[in-house]
Amino acid sequence: MTRTTPERPVSVGAVLPELAPYRGRTTRLHPRPGRPGMRDSHVGGPMLWPYGDPWPVCSESHRPETEGCAPDDIRNARAAGTRPESRPWPDTGMSREGGPAPFVGLAQFFRRDIPRLAPGPDDADLVQLFRCPFTHTSHLERRYHLRWRRAAETERAERFLVSPPEAPLLRRENEIPQPCVLHPEEVDTYPWAEGDTLPAPLIDLIDAWDDAQAAEHGPGAPSYQYDLSIPPGWQVGGFPSWASTGPMLVGCAACATPMRLLLTAEGTEMDGGSHSWVPIEDRDPSLRGPASIRGGSSVSRPTGLRFGRDRDLHVFICPADPGHPPQWLLS
Repeated sequence: MTRTTPERPVSVGAVLPELAPYRGRTTRLHPRPGRPGMRDSHVGGPMLWPYGDPWPVCSESHRPETEGCAPDDIRNARAAGTRPESRPWPDTGMSREGGPAPFVGLAQFFRRDIPRLAPGPDDADLVQLFRCPFTHTSHLERRYHLRWRRAAETERAERFLVSPPEAPLLRRENEIPQPCVLHPEEVDTYPWAEGDTLPAPLIDLIDAWDDAQAAEHGPGAPSYQYDLSIPPGWQVGGFPSWASTGPMLVGCAACATPMRLLLTAEGTEMDGGSHSWVPIEDRDPSLRGPASIRGGSSVSRPTGLRFGRDRDLHVFICPADPGHPPQWLLS
């Protein structure tokens, strides 16, 4: 089934025509629980991983843990609609402090499914995203890993890895993604309106429009950031949101080139203010507003993941050389 973003509550061109030069495009991925295969773009499905290729491992020191959930217990509990039991941490060397610890595969995207996906090194057209299941330093930082591949070359491998290595226990159940199929859809998007993301006079116009909407329609009025700017959820390309951090200049550590947003990952596909973006196919046409949304957590939190305290994970790459180290920002 396709997913179709509803028309915006108001036309951006009609109410803020000055934004026209800043319009961009993003591909909303619309993950929904399903059974993706290793040759599909997905969140949480099996990676297209040739047998014999070393699985990515985090060798940094990790925060000590005393208990956790076994990966299979998490999967079985999800299938049963229950919560997994917590177990004492085994004495395995990987468990309490230090490493190595195998990364968890979060997602993979093929350009054949998502044409807006930026090319990787040597025009790689498959990108795979991983996260260390443990935290680092006293600030509970996370480590991510990006793997680029040429899809056609990779698919010619004779054998593929079926059961990747896993840590014996995980801190929480939201360390493992729920397997999700994708429903890519391109939509218009506009920059976050704060700081120097747009000219100051234009931000003033946006703020004045927001104030007028609130005065006329009350708390449920349309607003630029929630309803017109950047859609919630997993997406490729487009503009970053800066709700938690405020706008930041992201420069390549290798060459100082301003970096490009490759993708955004989120634990939620909507929040209290962004429900207008929920697709038509996930709504009851006889109802309006948030009451019309159907599907429960399979629509609002389909992947089962969490990034920070329900923040956005932005993955940036260098447009001058995609082989330069990526940058990861929670905002």
